[in-house]
Amino acid sequence: MRRWMASGVFAVLGLAAAPFLAAAPAYAQASGCEQLQKLITERQSIVARLAAAQKAKKKMTPQEACGTFGRLSNNGDAAIKFASANQDWCQIPPSFIEGMQADNKKVAGFRAQACNAVKQQAEMQRRAQQQQQARGGSPFGGADSVTSGAGGGMRVPQGAL
Repeated sequence: MRRWMASGVFAVLGLAAAPFLAAAPAYAQASGCEQLQKLITERQSIVARLAAAQKAKKKMTPQEACGTFGRLSNNGDAAIKFASANQDWCQIPPSFIEGMQADNKKVAGFRAQACNAVKQQAEMQRRAQQQQQARGGSPFGGADSVTSGAGGGMRVPQGAL
């Protein structure tokens, strides 16, 4: 099975997130706004792991990509929700929330592609198992007397050789 790799994904995520990730510490200075800083730090960590994998030229499996982009998407949803709810108190500019929404929309697209690849892979494996069972379970695909062991054909000698 072909491995999945999001080649331009990391550059897009890094560039799209950079302006608001760099300014994030300023937003978390009001009391109660530390949660946003935690979410941003977690997001930076996830993106850093993705970038490290790309730099090492390690191709991600569809399962790995689906899970990683899922965590990144969930993190973005939580950050957007918190930032929107606490925009005034934490003095979060609308551009931060807009940038986060745009970035998270891209992440959701990458996640959908990766998770779709996982579904396709699972479907192909299911079909292969069904085909094998339809052939009688023989890994060689035949239901003849040699491969299935049913009557006639070649017989294995009995007793000591």
